[in-house]
Amino acid sequence: MNKRFIKNTAKVLSVLAIFMCLPKQVKGDEGINVEAKSAILMEASSGKVVYEKNSHEKFAPASVTKVMTMLLAIENVDNGKMTLNDKITASENAKKMGGSTMLLDTGEIRTVEEILKGIAIASGNDAAVAMAEYLGGSEDGFVQMMNKRAKELGMNDTNFKNCTGLPVQDHYTTAYDISIMSRELLKHPKILKYTGTYMDNISEGRKSPIELVNHNKLVRFFKGCDGLKTGYTTEAKYCISATATRDGVRMLSVIMGAPTYKIRNRDASMLLNFGFSKFESKKLAQKDQDITKINLDKNGEKFFILRAKQDLSIVVPRGSKEEVERRITLDEKKKRYNKDEVVGKCEYYIDNEKLGEIEVYSDRDVRRFNLLENIKFNLKNLFKNGV
Repeated sequence: MNKRFIKNTAKVLSVLAIFMCLPKQVKGDEGINVEAKSAILMEASSGKVVYEKNSHEKFAPASVTKVMTMLLAIENVDNGKMTLNDKITASENAKKMGGSTMLLDTGEIRTVEEILKGIAIASGNDAAVAMAEYLGGSEDGFVQMMNKRAKELGMNDTNFKNCTGLPVQDHYTTAYDISIMSRELLKHPKILKYTGTYMDNISEGRKSPIELVNHNKLVRFFKGCDGLKTGYTTEAKYCISATATRDGVRMLSVIMGAPTYKIRNRDASMLLNFGFSKFESKKLAQKDQDITKINLDKNGEKFFILRAKQDLSIVVPRGSKEEVERRITLDEKKKRYNKDEVVGKCEYYIDNEKLGEIEVYSDRDVRRFNLLENIKFNLKNLFKNGV
């Protein structure tokens, strides 16, 4: 064995020794170090929990309570029970609320949209109470609505005592429950118009405009962040329900009990970035894309094409190679399918779990065979095949 070989071998072994001493690559959530008391990270479209820390432990939520206040408000808008232009009159009770306010005066009349801005952007306690009194008749009546909705959503570790999150005994929730109501709020995307606004003002009918500045600094400094709500009290410490979207993926992180707002924002940002590293968006269908060919005879001479009525994308674990199954359902009641008419749906599944669906339309006018015609067609082809 020559000296050069021994020398080179020694070099290789020394490099290997150094390599073996290096820390192993972090996998899963092992590299996540959340300093806050409680946290959860969720992929918003599926509700899949990616990371959690004490997520079912009960804490005071401070102004993150207003996620439920906003949810009830926007649900009433979307179901037609009120409009964004409806007028709300601020009461003396609303005006005297402490903490964060939008500076409403007693008797001041503002639209539902302006009050929503006051809640979502400025975290106005006066705005929250004004909305509560408008929808519930009183704040107590509205709180009953909040707890009822919480139960419907499966928020089993939550009890609301007010609509603002101001300190009061037995007002509590969990990071997990906050993620549930936050995900429900995200089903009403128009709310993001307000929660994602960093600065705004309301000037109509006022001598001096109301300046609204978002307490959620991530809206300004974290790429893709458009909500949802921050909170702070001496008891609750710093809390946030933060959501952001990138490349078709929406993540939701909840932080409770962070010692400082910087740590709260750092923890939330870290979780969101971790989520984006784990998921990607895949397009399953594009509007007007050919989905499948439907044969009307066994020779394939008579057929029509089903086309996608809309786009459909899903969020999957990054690098996932699971096979997506398509299931077509056609409207069997129709005797004929007209060109460009919706004639059924296409559902997408992975391992029998439904991912989503789209409507499908026919690319041409076509008449469906009835039972007698199908029998004639089958007999004709039996003789044609020499049977």
